[in-house]
Amino acid sequence: MSPIVLSQPSCVETWREAVRAVDEAPGHEAHNVILTVEDPTAGASLSDDRVAVVDQFLRRHDKSVRTISNTIFPQALYNRHGAPEFFEAFHERVLPTVRKKERWSGYYFERMTHWPNAPHDNPLWDIVTRMRKLTSMNKYELALFDPARDVDNSPYGGQCLSFLSFKRLPGPRKTVTLTALYRNHYYIEKLLGNLIGLGQLMAFVAKETDQDVGPLTIISSHATVDLPRTCAGGATTRKDVQALLDRYDALPQGYDQTNSANGSVASAVATGAGAKP
Repeated sequence: MSPIVLSQPSCVETWREAVRAVDEAPGHEAHNVILTVEDPTAGASLSDDRVAVVDQFLRRHDKSVRTISNTIFPQALYNRHGAPEFFEAFHERVLPTVRKKERWSGYYFERMTHWPNAPHDNPLWDIVTRMRKLTSMNKYELALFDPARDVDNSPYGGQCLSFLSFKRLPGPRKTVTLTALYRNHYYIEKLLGNLIGLGQLMAFVAKETDQDVGPLTIISSHATVDLPRTCAGGATTRKDVQALLDRYDALPQGYDQTNSANGSVASAVATGAGAKP
C-alpha cells in the first residue's frame, strides 16, 4: 500500500482529512502517513467551533484537546512565567502532581526539558540557545525515545512520539519548521491535541529565537482511527466516531486565520492523496 500523504492549512483541517484518509484504509489503520500543516498555529484554539466539537467528544472519554496538547507544550505555564523560568515551574510544581510511574509520566515535555547528561540537562533549551548563536540550518534534533526507559516486554504503553527534528528555512526572516516522528498514533484520541501541542512548541522556539513559524510535518509510522475507552470503562463504537465526524462536517469549514500567530498563510488547500481500501 502506498503511504498516505496530505497537506492542509491548519491543525483542525489536518486532523479531519487525516482521519478521513486513514478511516478509508483497510482495518481503519495505515502505515507511514505523512501530514503537513502549513500553519500549525491556526485552527488550534478551543474558540474554533471545529476544535470544540472534538474536545467535547474527548471530554466524554476523560480526555481533552488541552490535556493532550499540554503533554507536548504547557502553553499556559509559558504564558504565566516566560522562559526559562517556566521550566522550573513545570518540573518542581506541575510534574510531581501528575507523575504516576517513575519511568514515564506521560509528559513529552518532561523528556524535552530533562535528559541526564544532555547539555544544561535541558535539550529543548539547548536547541533555543544554539539557534540564537549558530548559523546552522539543520542541526537541531531532539530524541524522545529512550532505550534505557522504553524497551520492555509489554506490547502496549510507553512513548508514541519518538523524535523531533527542527530546521531553519532561509529568507528575509528565518523560519522554523519541525518534523515529528510517531511510532504509533491514535487519530481520534490524540492527533488533534498532538498537532496543537507541536504547533505551540514551534511557536515557543520561534519566539525565543526571533523567527517565524513554518510548516509542521508529522510522520505516523503507524496510524489508526481508534475507539477510545469511555469514562465508565466502556468502549466507543464506530457509530460514536461517525457521529463525531458528522457533527464536525456540519460546521462551517472556511479557513479562519484569526488564531494564526503568523497572521497569514496561503489560503489554498493542498490536495491530499489518501490510500483506498
